[in-house]
Amino acid sequence: MNRRDFLATGAAAGAASAAQTATAVRPNILVIVSDTLRKGYLEPYGNKKVKTPNLAKLAAESALFERAHPECLPTIPTRRTLHSGRRVFPFRNYRPVPWDNVSLPGWQPMASEEDTIAESLARGGYHCGFVSDVPHYFVPGMNFTRGFHQWDFVRGNAEDRYRSPAPYDKQRLADRYLSGRGAMHVANLGGFEPDEMAFATPRTFSSAVRFLEENRANSQPFYLYVDTFHPHESWEAPLKYYEMYRDPSYKGKTYLTVPYSTLHQNPIPEESIRDIEAHYSGLITMMDHWLGRLLAKLKETGKDESTLVLLVSDHGTNFADNLEHVTGKPAGAMYPGTMDIPLLVRHPKRLAAGRRFREMVYTLDVPATVSAAAGAAPRDGLQGKNLLSLLEARHFEARLYQTCRYSNCVWYRDEKTWYFSTIHWTNIRVFDLEASEPFRQNVAAKATDRSALAMQRILEDAGGALPEYPLAPTDRVKAPFIA
Repeated sequence: MNRRDFLATGAAAGAASAAQTATAVRPNILVIVSDTLRKGYLEPYGNKKVKTPNLAKLAAESALFERAHPECLPTIPTRRTLHSGRRVFPFRNYRPVPWDNVSLPGWQPMASEEDTIAESLARGGYHCGFVSDVPHYFVPGMNFTRGFHQWDFVRGNAEDRYRSPAPYDKQRLADRYLSGRGAMHVANLGGFEPDEMAFATPRTFSSAVRFLEENRANSQPFYLYVDTFHPHESWEAPLKYYEMYRDPSYKGKTYLTVPYSTLHQNPIPEESIRDIEAHYSGLITMMDHWLGRLLAKLKETGKDESTLVLLVSDHGTNFADNLEHVTGKPAGAMYPGTMDIPLLVRHPKRLAAGRRFREMVYTLDVPATVSAAAGAAPRDGLQGKNLLSLLEARHFEARLYQTCRYSNCVWYRDEKTWYFSTIHWTNIRVFDLEASEPFRQNVAAKATDRSALAMQRILEDAGGALPEYPLAPTDRVKAPFIA
């Protein structure tokens, strides 16, 4: 989003845009967020190995966006975008949250004075529901449940402070896992060999199914926001899903996480990386299965053809499959593995079903589309674009470029260039998107003009300056590219 987008989307403009799309009978709205869902692992985006039949069916009925990216990162900053409809970039007024285990620029609560999408839809007559197992949402003081008439925090994912690890044998944990997260992971699952329902994803989608059943006869339209943490770490899938992808000869330990680093700095055996991918793929297939249950319930309640459905992720991750053999998602390595995300929009009338759009779109466009469909916008306006304009073949002003911030690093792309660096313009990577294999060579040394344009536009979007925040020592360890 460039500076002109900011100026065009104040409160009045946002409300007008929403009212333009609203119809006499407003649709129900279902938003599904799946954390760390890398688009290259999904059937609709060309993957032939990982089984995602329900996503494939949804994509066949939806508009699919091929160039969708986050406007900021990681988990909580992006959720602020999705809940507010406004840019969180470039992370102003950051203060660490007490009693949280993450301290990164932009990782902060919804501001009390900031109107939310759910609040605006509630004022507009929607019955609003929120179901999630993302543990970071519910750290004390995060303030994300405003505007929701029903909300359910599904416990037990990753580092959720839920159950005590004290009962579990430390030697058995050390023999099985290569991660300090093993004790909490096992404790939250209730043991070493849990069944599928011990995992949070099935219970999250089951709660969303219950919301649909409870509101079957509700005369109000509904807004249901479902946010599941998987396939985010911890990377251990239920056995039946893991066995779909595992190498039976693998005898190594389970990596619940990987260092946000490179194989050069933190070596991981090739066979272990493949095992990590097997668990990751299994978690995707599990999410897909339960997504299918939710969409089936939507149809069974008779609201399938009166509901706008949007599916998106916040970011992806890396399995050393890039130029620098990066693993995880370090802030200073914003390769496509991190930055390319899926985005599907299913119109109630199935307009543009099966079409693939190449416009550059943001996570920011999800709340803008929700508000447009509902005819209700936050008091502070919207800064995204209404994607229904594309589906309904109305005027849509395409972006010329996009920008993003993650910790103390920034990213930029346009039609020709993919750029990322620190906020001090060091550790620059530039890739030529017109090359046959763009990400095989960093062309920064011979493309200073491209870097200059990227820097100019990043600063323009930031209002002239990028605020700097010191990182805690633990964050420097997790993100060596930022040191």
